[in-house]
Amino acid sequence: MSVKAVIDIGSNSVKLHVASLAGGWKVLRDSVKVCGLGEGLQESGRLGRKPMDRAATAVLGFVEEARNLGAGEIALVGTMALRSASNSQDFLSLVEGECGLKVEVISGEEEARLSYHAVVSGLGKQSGQVAIFDTGGGSTEFIYGEGGNVTRKFSLNVGSLRFTEKYCKSDPVTETELLRMLSSLSDEFSELESFAETLIGVGGTLSSLASVMHEMESYEPEIVQGTTLPYEEVERQLSLFRSLKIEERKMVPGLMPGRAPVILAGVSIVRTVMDKMKVDSLTVSDRSLRHGLFHDRWMGKETAG
Repeated sequence: MSVKAVIDIGSNSVKLHVASLAGGWKVLRDSVKVCGLGEGLQESGRLGRKPMDRAATAVLGFVEEARNLGAGEIALVGTMALRSASNSQDFLSLVEGECGLKVEVISGEEEARLSYHAVVSGLGKQSGQVAIFDTGGGSTEFIYGEGGNVTRKFSLNVGSLRFTEKYCKSDPVTETELLRMLSSLSDEFSELESFAETLIGVGGTLSSLASVMHEMESYEPEIVQGTTLPYEEVERQLSLFRSLKIEERKMVPGLMPGRAPVILAGVSIVRTVMDKMKVDSLTVSDRSLRHGLFHDRWMGKETAG
């Protein structure tokens, strides 16, 4: 079968990518559902029953959707929430029992490697020294490279959902809470290096910031892909989301309502990374882990018809 699918089970969202390899890489479906699988994980160390049920429902729906589109192979991959939760096996067993597919829980370094593949497959090899970061709900992966070759990669347990739960207690968030979060992020990212000539951002937070900048009524990946996001725009959105209640954030053009609770922590992560890297803009890649895994596993390989 020439149709393949990847389902990425993250700490905050579940994402589907279905594409046909017949005559190239033809995207049939690319969807995101915000489920908050890692909700409460920071405090308890465990996945909650309701978050597991929400995420499992999304996964099962995506599996059915992929099969209806003709997917002969479906890869399920789990990241930070499933790496760290003491009861992650409960979720893995739940999904396997319902759809007969196993979830592969990958390491932070593997997540970083696949994110690199996603960027290269979408934007092409970049000249000079490049730093790519993929920030999600539970972790942020960093990949440094030059001339298409990865020189360093690592993962930090810093994500928008984790930092929302830890610091964003008020609605709207207070200035004191924001300053505490920014100070903690600065400490967490203290090891970042500023040598890169180009900074590329990957993940739902980055695509959301680009979508808000373009004031999109509906998400348009071809516009988000390759968007230049200036530091001033990141600052503007940080101030905007700090001033709004969660329900008010849901009304901001370009922002997926499900991301409203965690977007302030997400944009704070982006600004901190830009500060540490000493850059005045970054490039947004619409492609992320699911695209990288698809490319790594199936592109360039012979497939049955």
